[in-house]
Amino acid sequence: MTAPAYRRLTVEERRDQLIGTALVLFAHRAPEDVSLDDVAAAAGVSRPLVYRYFPGGKQQLYEAALGSAAEELRRCFAEPQSGPLSRRLSRALDRYLAFVDGHDAGFAALLRGGSVAETSRTDAIVDGVRRAAAEQILLHLKVEPGLEPGPRLRMAVRTWIAAVEAASLIWLDEGKQPPLPRLRDWLVDHFLALLAATAAGDPRTAEIARAALALERPDGPAGRLVRQVAPVVGDALHLL
Repeated sequence: MTAPAYRRLTVEERRDQLIGTALVLFAHRAPEDVSLDDVAAAAGVSRPLVYRYFPGGKQQLYEAALGSAAEELRRCFAEPQSGPLSRRLSRALDRYLAFVDGHDAGFAALLRGGSVAETSRTDAIVDGVRRAAAEQILLHLKVEPGLEPGPRLRMAVRTWIAAVEAASLIWLDEGKQPPLPRLRDWLVDHFLALLAATAAGDPRTAEIARAALALERPDGPAGRLVRQVAPVVGDALHLL
């Protein structure tokens, strides 16, 4: 058989290759435990070649890899704005939690901070993911860009994003238990409960919540949650 012809990578292809290789290494090891020699060896290139593309050394490569991962996380919450809200959240969380599962050590190091690679730029990249996720959730709630959703609803959404991050870290600490589908369902329940609690004291959120719940179905996540909560709430009717 004739060996395939060698093709030299373009500048952009080589850069993408090095970023992809670094992402794999950073996914399972803290940034401070990964050297440029490790990246070069994994990519099958020399250390000087890595420096040619990233003259700022490991810090520059780490920020480039982090930016690539951040873009992937942003896409997790991009979902067609049709159908029940709980179903859309479930699909977004499936993608987000799959990313956490595949980048366990790197995800933990990224969110916990304290890494020698952490800088104001990396902090800004992480915060940008959080803000982008919150804006996507507000879009799913039919809050149009440029319109003020109200401070309570915005706080509720950002609180939930923080809860998703915290739950993901705890899930990693607990040996990836419970199974991802159960964690996803619990996080969807958490969002619906937080939305309802916020709506109880905020007319604007109440209007948005009613519109969202009107699209839910009895066989969906919201219907399941209502059936599970009803007996608990029923035992507290003496509080009315």
